[in-house]
Amino acid sequence: MQKLGDFKLPNFFNYPPYFTLQPVRDTREKQIQLWKELVLEFCRSQKIFIISLEEDFPLFSNPTIERSLSHEAKEAFLSALVAEGRAEWIDKGHKKCLVLWHRIQDWADIILNFAKDNGLEDSVMTVEELRSGVESRGTELHGIDRTVLMRALKVLENKGKLAIFKGTSTDDDGVKFSV
Repeated sequence: MQKLGDFKLPNFFNYPPYFTLQPVRDTREKQIQLWKELVLEFCRSQKIFIISLEEDFPLFSNPTIERSLSHEAKEAFLSALVAEGRAEWIDKGHKKCLVLWHRIQDWADIILNFAKDNGLEDSVMTVEELRSGVESRGTELHGIDRTVLMRALKVLENKGKLAIFKGTSTDDDGVKFSV
């Protein structure tokens, strides 16, 4: 099995036809499903949140078999993730995509569990501490994209689980948990 760093690639990654959009509907649906799963698993394992169609992305080419996805194929696979709520186009030109390997509600649940597991009820933390602090090391929150984090925090704020405080700069924004 081929690897990309420490990530094990699925068998289809070495099958040249999977790097070309398939014309037969059933085959294309299977192809799209496989690529969606691969993109989500890879992004999760590497903590990648943004994919740019204009820049090199390791999954979109396989030098071993000398194949690369066309722009059309990349956009088709990412658009399929968007249709499922697992990604969002960041721009109108569909050049950059925010990958949601956890949906926003799932991130909110992860944050809430993190707060409970760490006894953070009635505690205040900065948003930066949640993203990169000592407490978040070794958790899925460590290194989370700020946009994703803020949206998940907003979900929790709307449910009365925390309050978001604006700081003098975005690094100073804080949250107070009331789990």
